Amino acid sequence: MIPRIHKRGKRTLGLLYYLYGPGTHEEHVDPHLVASWDHQAPDPGRHPGATYKDLQRLLDQPLDNIDPADRPAKHVWHLSVRNAFEDRILTDEEWGDIARRMVAAAGIDDPDEGAGCRWAAVRHADDHIHIVATLVREDGYKPDLNHDAARVQAQARVLEAELGLRRLNKGDGTAAQRPTSAERHKARRQGRERTAREELREAVRRAVAGALSEEELFDRLAAAGLLIRKRVAPSGDLLGYKVALPDDLNKEGDPVFYAGARLAPDLSLPRIRERWSTCGDGDDQGAPLAERASSSVAASGPAAARRRTASATWQALVVIEHGDDAVAAAHIASAGEVLDALAATSAAHTRAELRDAALAFERASRSHVRAERGRDRALRQAARELVRGGPALGRGEDGATTAMAIDMLFFFITAAIHWHAKRGHAQQAAAARQAAEHLRAAYQAAAVQPLGTLHQRGRRLNRPLLQRQTEVLRQALPDLAEQILAEPGWYALAATLTDAQAAGFDPTSLLSEAAEHRELDTADSVSDVLVWRLRRRADLPADTSDTVGADRRTQRSTSHARRQAPGQTGRRPGRS
Repeated sequence: MIPRIHKRGKRTLGLLYYLYGPGTHEEHVDPHLVASWDHQAPDPGRHPGATYKDLQRLLDQPLDNIDPADRPAKHVWHLSVRNAFEDRILTDEEWGDIARRMVAAAGIDDPDEGAGCRWAAVRHADDHIHIVATLVREDGYKPDLNHDAARVQAQARVLEAELGLRRLNKGDGTAAQRPTSAERHKARRQGRERTAREELREAVRRAVAGALSEEELFDRLAAAGLLIRKRVAPSGDLLGYKVALPDDLNKEGDPVFYAGARLAPDLSLPRIRERWSTCGDGDDQGAPLAERASSSVAASGPAAARRRTASATWQALVVIEHGDDAVAAAHIASAGEVLDALAATSAAHTRAELRDAALAFERASRSHVRAERGRDRALRQAARELVRGGPALGRGEDGATTAMAIDMLFFFITAAIHWHAKRGHAQQAAAARQAAEHLRAAYQAAAVQPLGTLHQRGRRLNRPLLQRQTEVLRQALPDLAEQILAEPGWYALAATLTDAQAAGFDPTSLLSEAAEHRELDTADSVSDVLVWRLRRRADLPADTSDTVGADRRTQRSTSHARRQAPGQTGRRPGRS
């Protein structure tokens, strides 16, 4: 339930005409009163002969009882109360009770004392009401409305619990502006799943992901098919921008433009420019992002971009867990860019979940902790490389590295949930949890083929080699060994340990390093997580479909070494 106090006004009649009228896009249906200060106010929507003027005169009558010099400059108080889309439709009686409790919470009315300002609640849609009140009591008293917004928000939380509605977290003023009722009705008439504001917000976020300059940003917006209008100072400096969908028109037939700040607080031009900061630590960190971004991504393709995304995300985890708040906030914001870029370049079988993850995490990327830009450039570069690397095919090495990148992002977002929760950022933590669930589903879709291949390879390992990898596991991770051995993913991990050893790594040390910290307890499968960490750390191919010959050579050499070693038993692998 979302209560919103609108700007105070001077004309009660004008507001009544809007509330009882058809709406700007014919969205008002059956407008009528559901409650009023004395339960007897005339209802122009339902009572024959009642007029807007009749209701306005009664509402404003207390103004006649005081000296004109004492009247408030703006005496019209306006509150709208809206339910979530998925909430049940409330009855008029329920909305009437909500209205009475809201005006009492705000200080407009005092039912216990039997005194208060005059007010009326109008319902003209299933999901919300409007309350209009006159800010002078009949005895000339003017209500104390300090902190009225906080009080009606608190009352909304109580009503949500009592009425079984969606429970919302307390807002902090950093959320993007919600679509208006008129925008939602317009979207339905046009057959859109989302409003123009929501479509534009996603398009701009994707264009911003990894962009390095205003020119590149506007080129991306134009390539996405958006109309762009720039605001330029007399000096020629760019001050801001607006965007529109070509087919979203007003009644005059002109495109409806939205300023960046109206889409989201961090999409205004000044806030976007903050992302292009070049301050940082170290020689490489101080280099401009444009120089370091000019790598061979275009040639190496989406797989290399995803592998570097996994590495950058892993390093960012350290900042979230141990870094300064302002720097951590910047990394969380940049992770949103990575998600936007990954969703834009994902294959069909992961696209929907990754897109939903990016949309959900958008809310988690902003808080009152002001991000200190500059040291988050590795993640921003990862986003850029994803865009430049192009779309993934969803199979082979780029499909497997997609699973690797999603796995790392899942743990990063899990750390972001903890970071927000510790600082009381309830809405951000909830949004990050929602994003994590979408990432979990995307990972399952992306990982099924490459992990299936590794699983088959692990099951084909001969008994001495599988026994050796079991010993490595028990030596490196004694506390987790039995859990991992019981997981279906153990065979994929055994195949990965074999690959690491063939590449010249000490599998025991590599496994210990991969598992020494960071959120293994939240994993559905510890073995799956370790597979991707090992393959990333050892720079092993993520897709191993063509390694059967190498497996056989490795097994022959291992069997030969086993025959040379004394004291071997025939115990069952994994149960010694």
